[in-house]
Amino acid sequence: MAKIISASIDLTKIEKSKIIEHKNGAKYFNIDITINDEKDQYGQDVSIATSQTKQARDAKEKKTYLGNGKTVWDSNATKAPETEANTTSSSSNSDDLPF
Repeated sequence: MAKIISASIDLTKIEKSKIIEHKNGAKYFNIDITINDEKDQYGQDVSIATSQTKQARDAKEKKTYLGNGKTVWDSNATKAPETEANTTSSSSNSDDLPF
């Protein structure tokens, strides 16, 4: 099963103290991505939150939600999801391509 998710996050909600620096100098920020079975009123089925430690989960600490998104392609889908790419007119002329 494969899926393509399109999402965005609110960078102002990232807690700088949770950015982890690796010994090679790369910096990481751990996130959790949840794919819901049903879409919301905006057609979104993905939520992104800051990862929590087991202790934070056990203490029922509130999650910090960073953003959301939607599934734009699913290999198991019998019909492709509605996207701008597959709803454009098929009458365009291929000679209009810039390459």
